[in-house]
Amino acid sequence: MILPSVSTLSLPRHLALMGGLAIFSGVIVRIMITIGVPDKPDARKAHSHTTPKSGGVGIVGAFLLGVLLLYRYGQVSRLAAPYFIGVIAAAVLIALVSLLDDLLDMSFAVKLGTQLLAALAVIVSGLWMHYVFLPFYGGFELGWAGIPLTVLFLLYITNAMNFIDGLNGLAAGVTLISCLFLAGISGMLGGFFIYTASLLLAGGVLGFLPFNFPRGRIFMGDVGSQFCGFMLALFAVAAARFEQVQMSFLLVPFLLSGVLYDVTFTLIRRLLAGENIARAHHGHLYQVIRRAGMDAWMVAVIHWLFAVLGGLTAIAFISTPSVPRLWIGLTPLLVQIVWTFYVSNRAQQAGIGRWSS
Repeated sequence: MILPSVSTLSLPRHLALMGGLAIFSGVIVRIMITIGVPDKPDARKAHSHTTPKSGGVGIVGAFLLGVLLLYRYGQVSRLAAPYFIGVIAAAVLIALVSLLDDLLDMSFAVKLGTQLLAALAVIVSGLWMHYVFLPFYGGFELGWAGIPLTVLFLLYITNAMNFIDGLNGLAAGVTLISCLFLAGISGMLGGFFIYTASLLLAGGVLGFLPFNFPRGRIFMGDVGSQFCGFMLALFAVAAARFEQVQMSFLLVPFLLSGVLYDVTFTLIRRLLAGENIARAHHGHLYQVIRRAGMDAWMVAVIHWLFAVLGGLTAIAFISTPSVPRLWIGLTPLLVQIVWTFYVSNRAQQAGIGRWSS
C-alpha cells in the first residue's frame, strides 16, 4: 500500500523506471566485462580464474541516470530536499575514488579519507541524525553528538558492504532485497526520498546481478560495494526521521543484519585474538563456511534470506506496540548467533583451525 504522499507517480511507472534502469545498468556491465579491470585470484579470494571487476560502474551509472530523469521529467520538488545535492555529490565522490582504487589498488587510508570527505559532504548538506524516536520517550534530540555518530555510521556500513563482497551475488543480492523492502516500507510511511532512491539503486543492482550470479562473469568491485554501502547508510540516516516509527534508524540495520553481524563479530574476534585487524584475511563467517565446504551460491542465498528476515522483522517492528517490538527486534540477532555456532561446527569438522589464516 502506497500512501498519497508517494502515489502521484504511479507504482507501475516507478517499476517501469526501475526496469529501464536495470537494462541500462546491464548494458554498462556488459561493456565493463570487455574493458573491465582484471581481478587476479590469490590465496584469500574465492575465484580461481582472472575475472574483470568494476561492474559496479553499471550500478552507479543507472542510479545517476535515474536521478537525472527525475530532475528532468518527474515532480522532484519532494525528492530534491535541501540535502539531496550533497547526497549525490558524496555518492559520486565515493564512486570515482572507488573506481580509481579498482584501477590503482590504493591504500586503505586513502579510501577511508575519501569516505570521510563524502560523509562530511553529507553532513554539510544538512543530512545527519538530529534526533531519534525511542520507546517510552518519544523524540530524543542528539544535538551536535549526532554529527560524529552519523559519520561513524556512514563509514561503518560503507566498509561493511565492502568487506562482505567476497562471493558471487552476496553483496548485490543483499542490496537488491534491502532496497525493495526499503521502498515498500518508506512508501507506507510517506518517505518519498528513500522510496524513490531505493528503487533507483535497486534498478542498478538488478541489471548487474545476472552477470554476477550464479556464475561471476564480472565482480562489482569497490566502486559497486562502497557505493551500495554508502547509499544504504544514507537511507538509514534519512529513515531516522520517520516520526511515525520509534527507533526507525534500525530499519536498515535490520535489513543488513547478516552483513553487520558478520563484520562486527569478525572484528571483535580478531581483536580478542590479538590479530592485526588491518591485515588482509579470509576469516569472515561467510568465508569460513565456504572454506568448510558449503557451495558459494548457497552461502550467498543464505545471506539473501538473512536480508529477507531483516525486512520481515522491520515490517513487524513498525506494526506492533513498543514492548513486543523490542523482542521482535532481537530475532535477526538470535538467528545470527545460531548461524555462528553452525559455522563453527562446520569449521571444526573440516579441520579449519585458525579462521583468519
